[in-house]
Amino acid sequence: MSTRIHVAALAGAVLSLFQLSGGAYAAQCGKTAAGYEAWKQEFSAEARAKGVGQAGIAALMSTHYATATINADRGLKSFRLSLDQFLAKRGGNTIIARGRQLKKSQGALFATIERRYGVPPGPLLAIWGMESGFGAVKGNQNMLSSVATLAYDCRRPEFFTDQLYAALKLVDSGRFTAQTRGSMHGEVGQTQFMPKTVLQYGVGNLDTAAGALDSTANYLKAHGWSAGQGYQPGEPNFGAIQAWNAASVYQQAIAHIGQRIDAQ
Repeated sequence: MSTRIHVAALAGAVLSLFQLSGGAYAAQCGKTAAGYEAWKQEFSAEARAKGVGQAGIAALMSTHYATATINADRGLKSFRLSLDQFLAKRGGNTIIARGRQLKKSQGALFATIERRYGVPPGPLLAIWGMESGFGAVKGNQNMLSSVATLAYDCRRPEFFTDQLYAALKLVDSGRFTAQTRGSMHGEVGQTQFMPKTVLQYGVGNLDTAAGALDSTANYLKAHGWSAGQGYQPGEPNFGAIQAWNAASVYQQAIAHIGQRIDAQ
């Protein structure tokens, strides 16, 4: 064996040991459905090594490659719109009008949330309306298949791998099942929490208004919301809104709609 081959073989052996020890992510991403079943086998071994239980593994193995999720992920274009275009597309005036009604009819709930977390009704209603039409449209995709497909896909595997591990932990704990339904990217509940966000900030049943709004206010407070401070761009609480969604136009829309609701 030449010195070059010996060194290459030794390096390969070290890499293999490193991967087996959990020091590197081994399951290979893919761009089509062709490799998904093999990826599940690889990922399930890694998940077991990280402490995912039998319920989580069984749920993972029941998933399918979510073509609709991939198509939706490739087609995201609305975040490139101007604020006015985005508000028109998302029905901003309708959200404002309905939000003002709910602010009155659910006044006791919003007063309790504001006392607990310091978050006024406006931004919560803006998020609730933007995310699910106030609970009317929560998505009907298999949540776990959506998240697993995006963890397998080569576009953003790191982000969605974290989401998948969170989802599997939620299955193990009984909060999710293999049949849990959500939106195209795995969002669940009336304010569309991702699995990792559910694990970290969910404080109630996200399929109910009270649980979803409580959890959303908890998230905002955890990301720096300060009672009594403004939440428009440049104001102290806008950073918490930025944490909610990375798209600038979405952040501006929440601030705009929330202000219009709170002003009434």
